[in-house]
Amino acid sequence: MRIVIVGNGKVGSTLAEQLSNEDHEIVIVDRNQQNVDDSVNSLDVIGVCGNGASYQVLLEADVPKADLLIACTSQDEINLLCCLVARKLGAKNTIARVRNPEYSDQLVFMRDELGLSMSINPERAAASEIFRILQFPSALKIESFSNKRVEIAEIKLRDDSPLDGVYLRDLHKTFKGKALICAVQRDGAVAIPDGNFMLKARDKISVIAPASDMLDFFSSFGTLLPAAKDVMIIGGGRISFYLSRMLIETGARVKIIDSNAERCAELSRALPKATIILGDGTDQDLLDEEGLEDMDAVLVLTGLDEENIILALYAQANCDGKVVTKVNRTSLASIAESTGLESIISPRMLTANIIVRYVRAMQNSFGSNVETLHRLAGGSVEALEFKVSNSFPALDTPLMDIKLKPNILIGCISRGGKTIVPGGRDYISVGDRVIIITTNHNFDDLSEILMQRSIVI
Repeated sequence: MRIVIVGNGKVGSTLAEQLSNEDHEIVIVDRNQQNVDDSVNSLDVIGVCGNGASYQVLLEADVPKADLLIACTSQDEINLLCCLVARKLGAKNTIARVRNPEYSDQLVFMRDELGLSMSINPERAAASEIFRILQFPSALKIESFSNKRVEIAEIKLRDDSPLDGVYLRDLHKTFKGKALICAVQRDGAVAIPDGNFMLKARDKISVIAPASDMLDFFSSFGTLLPAAKDVMIIGGGRISFYLSRMLIETGARVKIIDSNAERCAELSRALPKATIILGDGTDQDLLDEEGLEDMDAVLVLTGLDEENIILALYAQANCDGKVVTKVNRTSLASIAESTGLESIISPRMLTANIIVRYVRAMQNSFGSNVETLHRLAGGSVEALEFKVSNSFPALDTPLMDIKLKPNILIGCISRGGKTIVPGGRDYISVGDRVIIITTNHNFDDLSEILMQRSIVI
C-alpha cells in the first residue's frame, strides 16, 4: 500500500521503519530537512520537506493516490487539519494522533465529521495498557482477542516456580483447564515450543487461554496476585491523568507525586478523589514517607527515560508491589530489562503497533485476512487473529493432518461463541476466528501458515 506519514518524530520514524519493512511504499513529510534526509538515507522511503497541512505539500507527496495518510506531528490541530485536507484530496483512509485530553470526549464526532478512519491517543493507549496490567499484576503484559474472550498473558517464571523443569506435554497433569504456552523467551532467544520443551526458572512465557481460564492457570501455579488497590504514580503527565481516572473508577486509592506546582493544581481539580503531592519524585526520603513500601503498585511515568529506570529500580528494591515504568527509547528499554525491570511501557511503540495492526487489517488478500495483531516477546513473536473464509485450503481437516511451516502454532479457535484450545483432532471451519502464534512476520492470509503440500492423504 502507499502510505504517507506526516511528522517524522518518535512515532513517525518508528512507523516508517516498521511499515517499510513490511514492503509498503512509504512517503514521509516533515518540516525538518535534516530529519527527512536521515530517514531517506537509512530507510527505503521517499521524503518531502514541508508543512503537512499544506495543500501544495500534500500534492507533492502524491496524497491523492495514498491508501492511507497518518498524521502524527506534535500538534493535534495540525494532525486534524492534515487529515481533513488529505481526505479532500482523495486519500482513501486517514489516521490522526490526538493527545489533548480536551479532545478525548469528542473524538467520535471528529471522526465522523472529518472523515477520520481512526484517531489514536498515545498517552491514553499507554494508560489502558498499564490499567490492564494492574488488574492482573501477575502478568508482565496481557492482550485480548476475539472480543475479549481470549487472552494472551506474558509471565516470568520465578526461581521457585512449580513450572521449573516441567515438560509442556505434562502440563495437563497439573492444570486441567484450557491453556497453551505459545512462546518462551530464554537467554535472549525466542522459541515457539512443542510438547518436548522443558520450562526453566526465569523463562518469560506467553500463555494463551480463554479469558475465563486465565485466572485458574495463574492460581494453579501459585502466581496469582490481586488487582492493585493502593497505587503510587511518580510523574503527573497525561498518562497519569488518564490512568488515575480508570483506577479511581475501580475504587483504587491513587497518589500522584509531581514537582510542578501548576500541574499539581490542575490534577487536584481534575482528580478530586486522588491524593496529589507537590514534591520531587526522585527524593527517596519523600517516597518512603509517602508509603512506597506498602503500595500494591508503583508507576514511574516521568518524562525522562533515565530517571524512570533509576526510580523503578529503587521502587523494585523497596516495594513488594507491581512496578511499571515508562521507557520510550528502544535502546534504553533493553538496558532496563537487563537490570531486572519487567513491566516496561513505551507509548511510542504502543502507538506504532496499534497503527501497524490497523494497516494489516486494511490489506485485502484473496483468503482470510488479519483481524487483530499483537506483538509478543519484545516484538519477536506475532499473535494474529484471522477470520476464516471458504478459500482456506485445509477446511475441516484435522490439525494432525496439516503440515505447518516452521515456528507456527495454532493457539486458539473461536467458533459460535465457544473457545477451543486445539488438539490434533480439532479442525478449522468457515467463519471460525483462528489465532496464530509465529516468529515469522508479514503474514496477511491464513493460508500462508501451510506448507505447499500440507494435507496428509
